[in-house]
Amino acid sequence: MLSAMDMVGNPSSVHAPGRAARKLIEEAREHVAALVGAQPRNVVFTSGGTEANALALTPAIQTGSTLAPRTRLFVSAIEHPSVRSGGRFAADRREDVPVTHNGLADLPKLVARLDELAGTRPLVSIMLANNETGVIQPIAAAAELVHKAGGLLHVDAVQAVGKIPSNINALGADLLTISAHKLGGPKGVGALVLANEDLHIADPFLTGGGQERGNRAGTENVIGIAGFGAAAAAIARVWTQEAARTERTRDRLEASLLEVSPDVVIFGSNAPRLPNTTLAALPRVKAETALIALDLEGVAVSSGSACSSGKVAPSHVLAAMGVEPKLALGAVRVSIGATTTEDEIEIFLKAWTKRVMGLSKGKRGLAA
Repeated sequence: MLSAMDMVGNPSSVHAPGRAARKLIEEAREHVAALVGAQPRNVVFTSGGTEANALALTPAIQTGSTLAPRTRLFVSAIEHPSVRSGGRFAADRREDVPVTHNGLADLPKLVARLDELAGTRPLVSIMLANNETGVIQPIAAAAELVHKAGGLLHVDAVQAVGKIPSNINALGADLLTISAHKLGGPKGVGALVLANEDLHIADPFLTGGGQERGNRAGTENVIGIAGFGAAAAAIARVWTQEAARTERTRDRLEASLLEVSPDVVIFGSNAPRLPNTTLAALPRVKAETALIALDLEGVAVSSGSACSSGKVAPSHVLAAMGVEPKLALGAVRVSIGATTTEDEIEIFLKAWTKRVMGLSKGKRGLAA
């Protein structure tokens, strides 16, 4: 990225500085494509996962030379807000796909609804792994069912790429969303990956100069894209061993949590999950209070609750899983990364025991 800062050329220019910038972008495109088993020409760079999702969620997805608009959008009830917003589908053309108590998309109910709407051209969006619980979704099975119904499948893989196998062809996805910062790259850059050349976004979200093969106008973020490509190349070399190490660390953390606080609830623990994610709640302890208490001990974690206008509400993910609202208000997400050490796990456990367990025994910070 530092090297890219010295490049003054516009990648759309034909002079030597422009060609140098273009070369850097295309090298990054190759690395990103390789990470998910795609062709480089089918990678569309965006400003991040949110924009990539917005680009994908449109009725105007062209397959081949004929434009047959998608007539209905189905999204799982646990999707990121950028997917749940529905993109460019009208509100009366959007439906939720329910999930089980374990946080898995309820495919039988999706199939039943697709059968009821036989003859339509649906677009279905199901994330590869949930950003709160880490629960991995049955994407390959969903793809088979969606394609049988004449639909297309969009997969938000932001949380999963670089942690679990995310090959677009093996998954059966038609469109795949990635974000650089989730795999060690910079914030503010992502990509929408198309499964093949026959797929085309007929109404680009951003129009203008025709960059990204007409799918996303605007001068490319050369610095960010360079970082994205470097991160994709780096994670491709190590993700398998890192995933195994991270999973062992997570399992040890969860076992220790249950040992020191037997009534703690770990959400999605009975389903396949990402190796780095734990979403847990201690009954009667509010997440916002627990986060502050842990932060005082130098531990940075996040909440499973969504905040809007200063009001904390139960997570829509946990609500979809049927979790009781009072318990959901206590959800704390712990994320483990490549740099997480055993000593840091010990620091977290000591902070949890000292601060959070103390809250559960007292009156301050208790869920109403």
